Amino acid sequence: MGEWGSASQVPRLSESANSGLVNERVLFLVFEYMKWDIRTLCRVAAVSWKLRALAKRLLWRELCIYRAPRMIATLTEGATNSRIIGGWPALAKLLFFCGGCESTRHFRLSRASPGHFAEESRFSKTSGMSFLAKSCRGDVLYVSDPCEHAAAAEEGRRHDDVGVYRGVFRAFFKSRTRECLIRKRIGFEEGMRCPYCAARVWSMTAARMIPKKSAARKLGSGDGAVEYFVCLNGHLHGLCWLVHLSSDDGGGGDEEEEEEEGSFCSGEEDDDGHNRNYANNGN
Repeated sequence: MGEWGSASQVPRLSESANSGLVNERVLFLVFEYMKWDIRTLCRVAAVSWKLRALAKRLLWRELCIYRAPRMIATLTEGATNSRIIGGWPALAKLLFFCGGCESTRHFRLSRASPGHFAEESRFSKTSGMSFLAKSCRGDVLYVSDPCEHAAAAEEGRRHDDVGVYRGVFRAFFKSRTRECLIRKRIGFEEGMRCPYCAARVWSMTAARMIPKKSAARKLGSGDGAVEYFVCLNGHLHGLCWLVHLSSDDGGGGDEEEEEEEGSFCSGEEDDDGHNRNYANNGN
């Protein structure tokens, strides 16, 4: 791949790199014009192995940078042209795809719910702090708001919706969370893989590293029934029971206002200058 200028410039490529169908400069400009539409990129990457390789090497990264500039800058510590743990395709999938839910060892459901494109997602590293054990509060973790899935516990004991959420650590290989998992000799969860990169996962429930009260409060789970898994590459996925509030219950006014980090998508800003973190998947 040729030299890169500023983030707004198209990469300069050699003639040989642009022969045939796969013209990197043209594709870059097309997707830039389309505001890096996720569905179109998925279709293009499925056309041929050449386009799939190009998407893996260049296009998925550019989509992530365009849709979530602040979040990506934090995760890469400013080196957005470098590789990222787990790969750019996996991170793009995590940003735009809810993995659905199924029964786990500690969270029993009567039926599974399939994954789907997440039309709107908000990731916050402030919220991520509520999912970290006290000894691991120095880690940086982005966590999404929960996506609601209609499901019930086994034998119909509950009828609340299941909240499915996802997240990603910065520099997981150097994180205190990974260090604690290894020091405690926590084994990988049998029969489960990361829905984003297919790596082996640890159950944070089995590791007893979930601060249930703070995590449940952020997710809106009334009874603290929260579970999540973290893979070798630092991708997080989890589920909880959601409690529906009536209009009389209010919006939790005692919660301190949260700084919103990691927008992917619109680039629009609130009056306070914080980016709104909503994905716009071509709708």
